[in-house]
Amino acid sequence: MLLRLDPQILILLLPALVFSLCVHEFSHGIVAYINGDDTAYKEGRLTLNPMKHLDPTGTIMLLFIGFGYAKPVPVNPYKLKNPNIDIIKVAAAGPLSNLVLAFLGVFIMYFTYSIMPSLASQSFKLFFHIFIQINIFLALFNLLPFFPLDGGQIFGKIISKYNHELAQNLNIYGPKILLGLI
Repeated sequence: MLLRLDPQILILLLPALVFSLCVHEFSHGIVAYINGDDTAYKEGRLTLNPMKHLDPTGTIMLLFIGFGYAKPVPVNPYKLKNPNIDIIKVAAAGPLSNLVLAFLGVFIMYFTYSIMPSLASQSFKLFFHIFIQINIFLALFNLLPFFPLDGGQIFGKIISKYNHELAQNLNIYGPKILLGLI
């Protein structure tokens, strides 16, 4: 799917996507580390190096069907200082990092067009539009309340508190629902 795009768009999209996925996964790892879990650190995953975060299958899927994934950062909830709360922080870190990146993209675009319009080429504008859209999509998609998405971790306990059966079904059938959405 992505391989069928205009080469200029593909050249602008791939770095934006790779960077956004790496920041998303790094954010999970650093928040886990801050809260006591050194698993990602010990496995060399507290980095923005794409080679540590890109999954071969997920990357190939991305290129051919337009939808893929990165390797999830390993988190051991038993090492967290307060597992029930900290796992929510760890899960929320990825989508929040994407929202921050989207905001920074808007800020950079606005600053460039307002202060230094001579620097704002069509490719520059296109890159930041793609960058902002990717990050908003990653944040919102990952907040869906299905496991294994971040939203499953964030909202699972809240849903369970009010409807245990629904939470259990989302946990069991979440991957199938996710596959159906894709």
